[in-house]
Amino acid sequence: MANRAKPDVVVRACGDYGEKNAVSALEAVLEPLGGLDWVEKGMRIAVKANLVGPFRPESAAVTHPSLLAALARLLTGRGALVTVGDSPGGIYGRVYLDRVYNAAGMRAVEAAGGRLNYDFGVGEADFAGAAVLKSFAYTRWLDEADAIINFCKLKAHGMMGMSAAVKNLYGTIPGTFKVEYHYKYSNHRDFADMLVDLNEYFKPRLSLADAVVAMEGNGPTAGVPRFMGALLASESPYKLDLACAGLMGLGRDSVPYLKAAYERGLIPADRSGLLIDGDYEAFIAKDFKNVAVRRELTFFLGGGFGALFSKAADRALRPSPRLEDGACAGCGVCSGLCPAKAIRISAGKARIDRKACIRCFCCQEFCPKGAMKVHRPAVARLISRL
Repeated sequence: MANRAKPDVVVRACGDYGEKNAVSALEAVLEPLGGLDWVEKGMRIAVKANLVGPFRPESAAVTHPSLLAALARLLTGRGALVTVGDSPGGIYGRVYLDRVYNAAGMRAVEAAGGRLNYDFGVGEADFAGAAVLKSFAYTRWLDEADAIINFCKLKAHGMMGMSAAVKNLYGTIPGTFKVEYHYKYSNHRDFADMLVDLNEYFKPRLSLADAVVAMEGNGPTAGVPRFMGALLASESPYKLDLACAGLMGLGRDSVPYLKAAYERGLIPADRSGLLIDGDYEAFIAKDFKNVAVRRELTFFLGGGFGALFSKAADRALRPSPRLEDGACAGCGVCSGLCPAKAIRISAGKARIDRKACIRCFCCQEFCPKGAMKVHRPAVARLISRL
């Protein structure tokens, strides 16, 4: 390492989630970054996993437990005290978290010598250097950490186009507070800036991406598992995600938070500006099925008629949630989660008030039947072919 530059991103093959393979793949992806030599005995390390809800590992909705257990084993082997946790959407308390932990196979972390977080306290942060998130509530268990490792799952995402390391830190916002923040930062650009602010505040020491089996299609919870066979690591969540986006066939401007990170000078213009260690091209999924993301177009033409045209163009191009015919069970989960109160259940089916909808896609993310889909208007589909 002394005679060569440290890479921005490392990618290594991981063919399956077997215990021995998980450990060897983690060691291989960390070695070009100096391994875990920075870990000292007695250090308290928080591993922020993606545990979006009570989903089984094979759904590809959560960071796989074998990788988290392997990381815990490597860290505790160096004398570190390891806690793995997240705050999924829902009530941030023991009953719901136990349901999530059990479904996601997180007891494997305990068997490997780590702990699962059971501190459900909420802290208040002030962040003068933020672009939009000047003050916010956060999960207090992170206060006890000497270092944070961000271990995400690579998935398509309805609102941001992709969920990886940067988006994973939204899990530092306590469960039901997420509804408030979705409403407060309902503009995609504001939400993207908010995510970057969270990463700048918590500054994870290391970011890892589980792209062994990613999620394509109706992500981040109702999509389809897609084998990629890759594990990625970086000291920068932004650079990691720029590389992850390329694996999915996405560019910087297709992921709003990457666009925000670029404008703050946190990533290069495209992945060609990254120093990547590994056979990156071998893992690119050229036919990856992405969520219909919004293409950035500017239509602002000034006041009066121009302003009206700008708003009309924005409405015509913006994706929105739509129900798949016959798939809605009328369970009311979407209605209860909707930050704008734009959904009601009528005649056993969800009804969306289009004027009230803020297009945060919470309904699409948490629909237990996968009935909510991201609908891209015909005009936007036509323009994207030009």
